[in-house]
Amino acid sequence: MSAEGVLVLADGTTFEGELVGAPPTDGVAAGEVVFNTALSGYQEILTDPSYAGQIITFTNPHIGNYGVNDDDAESRRPFCRGVVVRELTDRPSSWRATDGLGPYLTARGVAGIAGIDTRRLTRHLRDAGALPGAFGADETQVRAAARAATATDGLDLVAEVTVATPYTVGDDDAPFRVVAYDYGIKTTLLRHLVGAGCRVEVVPATTPAAETLARAPDGVFLSNGPGDPAGVIGAVPIVEALLGAVPIFGICLGHQILGRAVGAGTRKLAFGHHGANHPVRHETTGKVEITSQNHNYAVELDADGATRRTHVNLNDGVCEGLTVPAARAFSVQYHPEAGPGPHDAAYLFDEFTAVMAGAR
Repeated sequence: MSAEGVLVLADGTTFEGELVGAPPTDGVAAGEVVFNTALSGYQEILTDPSYAGQIITFTNPHIGNYGVNDDDAESRRPFCRGVVVRELTDRPSSWRATDGLGPYLTARGVAGIAGIDTRRLTRHLRDAGALPGAFGADETQVRAAARAATATDGLDLVAEVTVATPYTVGDDDAPFRVVAYDYGIKTTLLRHLVGAGCRVEVVPATTPAAETLARAPDGVFLSNGPGDPAGVIGAVPIVEALLGAVPIFGICLGHQILGRAVGAGTRKLAFGHHGANHPVRHETTGKVEITSQNHNYAVELDADGATRRTHVNLNDGVCEGLTVPAARAFSVQYHPEAGPGPHDAAYLFDEFTAVMAGAR
């Protein structure tokens, strides 16, 4: 039998459940509580480094139905602070499954709490915004941890997830050489870049621009990652030094860092975009893309001619893409490598190789 547990938000809102997965460190799991509306892809979500510092609430009531496998992990390990579910399936059914989600969480040190009224929790987060919170078995300890828990504002969470030393993927004879800044890069992103004809060298987030340019890349990729773009130490000056010297393609956090590098502001959204069905309109073509997203911050772009907005979120009007034609740089807020059913955004990798080819 699982131990009883309690989830407490920073504003004192309380939810009862039962603990699953690994025992929380020091008895309590704490972080910023957010919700994800995707109906599937829970393993990819759990292993997305962009969730560092956060506790993930799954709105889909049944999680774990098709188990887990080694092929669907997006990083070397989960970086989230914990998982909240309504019901954790203990009998997965899929020919691809090599384990159940419960044992997977335990083996990888991820604490979870099940039996939570995730509908009530999600509605509360929609009204109050993403909130710090904590869960564990001792309610007194959990309440103290919830009051002390911090949001992601101003934190350099990229330092927790970035690679320590460079590594390379792709064929040596690939048509394009790309340096990818690892702010929390996903494995599927690397597969798409390689599939588009790139040999990719993944480097730490703090790699100086001069070292990157010394590698003579055809382009630079700015990856997804966790937290506040304003908190990522050194990232904006590095991108400022790269602008105009080499084509740049950024996504998610990379989009936000590029935005700040060209003078745009960033702000925190109330509860962020976390899901697999966000409609985004391409401003030039008018086409609507169904996108997968995972971010809490957004670019505030005051177009001045040099930088143009290319995509907009149809739910809330947030800037979803920008371009700096003179610098051969562009970015999008969403995940073009993800397949939330359609593959509407896969064209962006071909656009990147086209820009690199044109720069030659």
